[in-house]
Amino acid sequence: MEAWVAPWLVGLPLAGALGNGLAGGRLGKRGTALVACLSVLAAFLLAVQAARGLLPAEVPAVRWVGVEWVAVGDLRVLWTLQLDRLSVLLALVVTGVGFLIHVYSVGYMADDPDYARYFTYLNLFTASMLLLVLAGNLLVLFVGWELVGLCSYLLIGFWFERPAAAAAGRKAFVVNRVGDAAFLLGLCLLFTLLGTLDFREMANLLRDGGTLRGHPGLAVAALLLFCGATGKSAQLPLYSWLPDAMEGPTPVSALIHAATMVTAGVFLVGRLWPVFEAAGQVLHWVVAPVGALTALFAATVAVVQHDLKRVLAYSTISQLGYMFLALGVQAPPAAFFHLTTHAFFKALLFLAAGSVMHALHGQIDLRRLGGVGRAMPLTFLGFVVGALSLSGIPPLAGFWSKEEILGAAYAGSPALWAAAVATAFVTAYYATRATVLAFLGPARDPSAHPHEAPPVMAWPMAVLGGLAVLGGFLGAQWVGAPFHKYLDPVFGGHGEHAADPWTAVMGVAVASAGVAVGAWVHRGGREPHLGALRGVLEGQWGLEALYDRLVVRPGRALARLLAESVDARGIDAAASTLAAAVARAGGAVRTWQTGNVRQYAAGVLAGAVVVFAYWVLR
Repeated sequence: MEAWVAPWLVGLPLAGALGNGLAGGRLGKRGTALVACLSVLAAFLLAVQAARGLLPAEVPAVRWVGVEWVAVGDLRVLWTLQLDRLSVLLALVVTGVGFLIHVYSVGYMADDPDYARYFTYLNLFTASMLLLVLAGNLLVLFVGWELVGLCSYLLIGFWFERPAAAAAGRKAFVVNRVGDAAFLLGLCLLFTLLGTLDFREMANLLRDGGTLRGHPGLAVAALLLFCGATGKSAQLPLYSWLPDAMEGPTPVSALIHAATMVTAGVFLVGRLWPVFEAAGQVLHWVVAPVGALTALFAATVAVVQHDLKRVLAYSTISQLGYMFLALGVQAPPAAFFHLTTHAFFKALLFLAAGSVMHALHGQIDLRRLGGVGRAMPLTFLGFVVGALSLSGIPPLAGFWSKEEILGAAYAGSPALWAAAVATAFVTAYYATRATVLAFLGPARDPSAHPHEAPPVMAWPMAVLGGLAVLGGFLGAQWVGAPFHKYLDPVFGGHGEHAADPWTAVMGVAVASAGVAVGAWVHRGGREPHLGALRGVLEGQWGLEALYDRLVVRPGRALARLLAESVDARGIDAAASTLAAAVARAGGAVRTWQTGNVRQYAAGVLAGAVVVFAYWVLR
């Protein structure tokens, strides 16, 4: 396989972004859509070629080395891109799912006046994520990491004239800066310890028997890098930006949740697997518990959400928690298998929700929906497939990947397994609740006249529906688990847990119970009161109030203090004093201008005498 594939993978969507950005809409909507969609499709075809090229067991990772970027002291950083089985897998997900979302956007955004700007941002988002996953060293990855954050800010706040959208974009940007600061500190510490930021060199230094294995500094670096991952992947405690990100266009939500930004944190831990594996007990005592707690926490909060997209947002936070749980119990293939299947069914769910919004002029409140399935059978079918896959009902894709995580958790820790099983029940419950309230029962808004999505929006959902049904068989043991064999060279056989029929049966039973309870409780559009529990869940188990007391209020108080003391009494007062002094000096000097020419001539003569005397006497 040729190394030139790597820069072209990044360059094609980037060229689409530049083309549409520079054209500024002059290509027309058809031309803009063709440039945007074809650039991502071409990148997907290249990713398929790269995946096929890496299939022979003897083919190593391929690296493209560009120009030297940084040369400071011992630090030498090249623009390096790496094609190995992990990066190509993520490239396939990003470009494949991303292409379908681009096509869907052609119909969804058809009436938006900023059509060209939207596709410019969407292409740039795709290119940034590809740079992140193909990076050959940590500094290039950090560039892609920051560009992904920038693009999310631009797309979440795409309708910036809406105060809520503008605020959501700022929140996503600011919260992620917290994680990014930790990422940067971890990057610097890692370079101090290892003397390199190149992934291949790191792996060689940290192989079995490496002198740095178990070093306390390595554990600190891993913790800092994991903090960065929790920001991008919306894990506790840096999760709060993702539900608000629903203010952006729905296809953007699908891209963020399924194929780009939020998967970056999971990818970071996987790419730095030698570091985390060598960092002592960070995986067991930090990564796994944070993932398990986040999964259960977000699932319970999703139960009381009324906005359909916010239900899906908390669902994403929960499913990402599953992925971190799998990484923490040292089952990285299970984590990336779930990342892949999740991309299929979560993109499907968001696009189906977007289809409902498109038909009902933005209405997405579950309290005002109902009976939509009768008028939108294809969208209803797509949402049902996505919800059942999310719930882990066999034989859909989500069942295979979730069952594998449950099995790995059971082998790693009974407590973590119990949290994962509880999450599975709650997940099936809220997925069924959303389906019943939105699509079944009586119509609760007589003025609504829903209609099925146009073909340009329907066929991407159909493809994703097929993947949500069949995609899980890639990891099934009875077909040889080709997905896991593909990743074996990356993780060296980690996460190969013998299938435990008991955990699989328990997982299916719990998920089926969640579906049954959800269907019975919410039959006919009912919504139980839940008493005090509803307030607790709507308040996110008290975290919302805690953040308000510990972060928001002190931040506002500090801002007021700085505005009143430093800004008003300091900077403004100093500027006013200086301005007054200049005005007084000007008033004094103004008296020298009398309008008498003889006085001016005398002044010039006196000045000339002083200058002459200086040159003579010095």
